[in-house]
Order: sequence, then structure tokens, then C-alpha cells
Amino acid sequence: MITCIAVDDEPLALRQVVSYIEQTPFLQLSAKFTNASLVKEYLKTNAIDLMFLDINMPDLSGMELAKSLKNPPKIIFTTAYSDYAIESYKVNAVDYLLKPIEYNDFLSASTKAEDFIKKDTLLKTEIKKTGDYLFIKSGQKHIRINFNDIEYLESQKEYVCIHLVNRAPVKTLIRLKNIEEVLPQENFMRIHRSFIVNLNHIITVERNRIIYSDKRFIVVSDTYIDQFKEFISNNFFS
Repeated sequence: MITCIAVDDEPLALRQVVSYIEQTPFLQLSAKFTNASLVKEYLKTNAIDLMFLDINMPDLSGMELAKSLKNPPKIIFTTAYSDYAIESYKVNAVDYLLKPIEYNDFLSASTKAEDFIKKDTLLKTEIKKTGDYLFIKSGQKHIRINFNDIEYLESQKEYVCIHLVNRAPVKTLIRLKNIEEVLPQENFMRIHRSFIVNLNHIITVERNRIIYSDKRFIVVSDTYIDQFKEFISNNFFS
């Protein structure tokens, strides 16, 4: 069963989405909201799989909410406007439904989300953590990787490329958020939707960029910049 929430400031539109959720056997409604700001607080203490999210809402828009979440659930946007379609895929939305929404389109988008969630669950089982290292599956091999040898991790669609110190990168079929859950939080920080860095291997920071070499650098995204600046101020002399 996929747990989900519905978010829309228009009561009629919210009732329609809730009705569609109730008609869909593999979906279970956990909560509904007319205010996106309340969703952030709810997600701090409640784990859900999927969010049906309206874009145009007062105070905090659905797009702003999606960008502000560090580990968002799967998202299906619901809106009366087509202008945000490209932007929605930049935040890895599963689908984008235009109002008025037909149930067939709702079911198709929900089924797509179900496939993604099932794949996430299967991929998560590939990580084996023990002490200060983990084993990951790469092709037909199971490879031991010491946490201290990891320079940074890069999401590449359904794969994660683990960049290592003095070793060739290792690529594994897994989601970045799944591997993030087993990394030591005191040593690793997500600084972009697609990157997690080992704080122990940061040597040079220029503005909002972590410099590894003349050709390799990572830009810290706006979503994570405050947390990263706090780390810099606590560990670097100004």
C-alpha cells in the first residue's frame, strides 16, 4: 500500500483528488491539506510515499515546497496551468496532471509512481552497512567501500556514482536517498539534489562551489546553502 497526502488550496479540487485516491486500491490517504506550509511540519514526523501537490497556492506554492524539501516523497503535481511542466521535472516529479483531471490520467500517474516506489524498495536492499564501511553491488560484484575513502556521491538517474580517493569511481544501481540513510551524518552532507559530499575531504571552497580540481567542482544548491554555510563558519577561519 502506498501512503499519500493531497495538497490543494481549492476545496473542490482537493475533494476530487481525495475521491480519486479512495477509488485507487493501492493508495492510502494519510492526510489532506489546503496550506502548503503545514505540509513541511507534517513531513518532519510522518513518512509518506507520495504527494499530490497543487502548484498555485498562496503564501507557499507547491513548487516552492517541493524545492525546499531535502528528502521529498514522490510528487505528482496537479495544476490548472501548463507553464510549470518543465520546471516540475527539475524537481524529479513523477508526473504533471492538468485540471480538470480525468481519473484515467490520475490512475496512470499513480501507477507510474507505484513503479518508482517499488523500485526504490528493491534497490534499498542492495546496501549492506557494517561499522565504518559498506558493501554495495556493482554489476555482478559486491564491493567493500570504506566511508573515509568516499570523496563524494553523484546521482545519475537510477544509478549512484561513488567517487573515491585514489581509486576509480564505482557505479551502483541505487537511489541517492537510499544510500544517504546509511552514511554517517557527522561526516556526510547533501549539498545538491544530485550530490552528497564527504566533509572530511573538502579542501577548497570558492563562493558556493566545492573545488576538487581544475576540472572538478560541485555547486551547492540554494536548498542546502544555509546548512553548508553553517558548516563553513564552524570549521573555516574567515
